[in-house]
Amino acid sequence: MEKHVFDEKLAGLRNEIDDIDSQLVNLLKKRRTVTTKVGALKNEVGMPIYAPEREEALLTKRRQQAQEAGLNPDVIEDVLRRLMSDSYLSQDSSGYLCVNPDCKKIVVIGGKGQLGKIFVDLFTRSNYQVEIMEQEDWCNSETIFTNASVVIVAVPIRLTTTIIQRLNSLPDECILADVTSIKESPLYEMLKVHKGPVVGLHPMFGPDVASLVKQTVIACEGRQPDSYQWLLQQIEVWGAKIYPVDASAHDQAMAMVQVMRHFSTIAYGYHLMTEGADIAQLVEMSSPIYRLELIMVGRLFAQSPVLYSDIIFSNADNIHMMKRFAYRFLELLEDVEMGDKDSFIDMFNQVSDWFGDYAGEFLKESKSMLLKANELKK
Repeated sequence: MEKHVFDEKLAGLRNEIDDIDSQLVNLLKKRRTVTTKVGALKNEVGMPIYAPEREEALLTKRRQQAQEAGLNPDVIEDVLRRLMSDSYLSQDSSGYLCVNPDCKKIVVIGGKGQLGKIFVDLFTRSNYQVEIMEQEDWCNSETIFTNASVVIVAVPIRLTTTIIQRLNSLPDECILADVTSIKESPLYEMLKVHKGPVVGLHPMFGPDVASLVKQTVIACEGRQPDSYQWLLQQIEVWGAKIYPVDASAHDQAMAMVQVMRHFSTIAYGYHLMTEGADIAQLVEMSSPIYRLELIMVGRLFAQSPVLYSDIIFSNADNIHMMKRFAYRFLELLEDVEMGDKDSFIDMFNQVSDWFGDYAGEFLKESKSMLLKANELKK
């Protein structure tokens, strides 16, 4: 084929692709307009933005349609998940239903902080009267707490107990809640200082979330749960899932989910620095999974050291957990040092059996994450 003929055909095909892509953009704009209307309709009746059954049914149907059309179902699912994520954001852009119009006032102590700001914004968009209380406002605390229906403590962990101990003059029917990442100690203090409804909340997300859709908020029962059910329902309207758990069980789980992981990540970053590792070279040479690991390490060090030190130093029991982790690390290292590959493989198989079906599920889920991580690589 002569070059000019090839160039003409290639240009024609590329023009077709450009035209199709343009049509796709217009269709996506139309889709977003409809999903925004869906969000407004849901908010009118207080229906949560995220509907897992609807999402699963849609994905199943479109995967089948893709297969019948000779397309890769995984690609179609990935595209749809990204579109649905954007749809949730479009639905989240408007106001929310106010679950309890009789609520007089919500006070957020630490409402100017990173996490406090999120709740101030959400309550405001749900048409509640919201008042922020900071350190300089304590001289007016009696006025601020008057007629308060909810008081939320959203201050750093190291200040939480001190702040709660000052809340001994709240209205009897006022709901007292905290949003720290430990629960036993704050709950104990809240129950001691306040005779009304008490609930411990732990938002399982950082201050950089775009919305609460698909996020989890842990709820630990304190006192008079019937009185604060509307508050949990309001959080669900915002799109989050409420996960109820005992405060003691929560703190034990967080020692593994948060404390141990944060500490080991910090130790890993510290090790890389002291070994004089070349980060730029590591990034260039890394596979998608290792790049993702580096991203998670770097992400932590881009945030406040006070936040992570508060979490790690919050409970003396955390030390015992981390020491057990260090012991098992050295135990496995000893197998490697002794060349005992059989013991190492035996341990690996035991852990694999313990994970059970989750291992396969996590493998599948991680493949999607790794594909996205690779797409972001420059």
